[in-house]
Amino acid sequence: MPPDEELRYPSPPPIDSTTTTDDEAGWVWAQIKSRSEARRRVRASFGNKLCSSTLLSTLLYDLFLDTFASDPGLCVAAVADLRAARVRDPACISFSHCLLNFKGFLACQAHRIAHKLWNQSRRPLALALHSRISDVFAVDIHPAAKIGKGILLDHATGVVIGETAVVGNNVSILHHVTLGGTGKASGDRHPKIGDGVLIGAGAIILGDVKIGKGAKIGAGSVVLIDVPPRTTTVGNPARLIGGKEKPTKHEECPGESMDHTSFISDWSDYII
Repeated sequence: MPPDEELRYPSPPPIDSTTTTDDEAGWVWAQIKSRSEARRRVRASFGNKLCSSTLLSTLLYDLFLDTFASDPGLCVAAVADLRAARVRDPACISFSHCLLNFKGFLACQAHRIAHKLWNQSRRPLALALHSRISDVFAVDIHPAAKIGKGILLDHATGVVIGETAVVGNNVSILHHVTLGGTGKASGDRHPKIGDGVLIGAGAIILGDVKIGKGAKIGAGSVVLIDVPPRTTTVGNPARLIGGKEKPTKHEECPGESMDHTSFISDWSDYII
């Protein structure tokens, strides 16, 4: 990527030192991996939430812990997701709060297990887990979809991510977002989301389109064509702020800043 296309990732906002530190996400996960009591509690949290008459809690206990223990990359991604929730979501009061109660985080970690099972050709089990994730958390991510790290699914209800979708690192997705197909295409048919993207509530992105690094998709937008890096698109059908020929570009990483509205004063004469 040319130098003028590079995103400048700001330092994350400070975390209240009275409740946590920058390293607590890694510390919390280390306790999970190293202490039997912590392992039991987290295993019980996942198992009890997702178990059913066909997916027994004992199966899920072993599946989750064994899979995370066998793949260090999953642990790295989980820590990044924990920190993303703690830093970006003001409703998250602690890492343990996220770890035990945030369904967006839990759904994302369960998807990582389903994705690994899918890649191991254990597809019936992957699809069964996918179905339970959808039933329990109201989050529908196909097991084949590729998800990066540092992901925030904020509220998460109604999020749909299709089979051939790819989501980069440090992406924030709000509730009722759809990364779907057009309904008639086959093969590689779902969106590709670049690093640092922010997708607002209710946005719909359809087809094999590319959302450039650091782009911002406004709430309720319907996106059917590629979006350039570091631009903002809004509306139905979505249009670039500043126009197609010379769209306005921003320097911050919206996936981390969570800035949904600052562009409005420079673009709209909307007055109440």
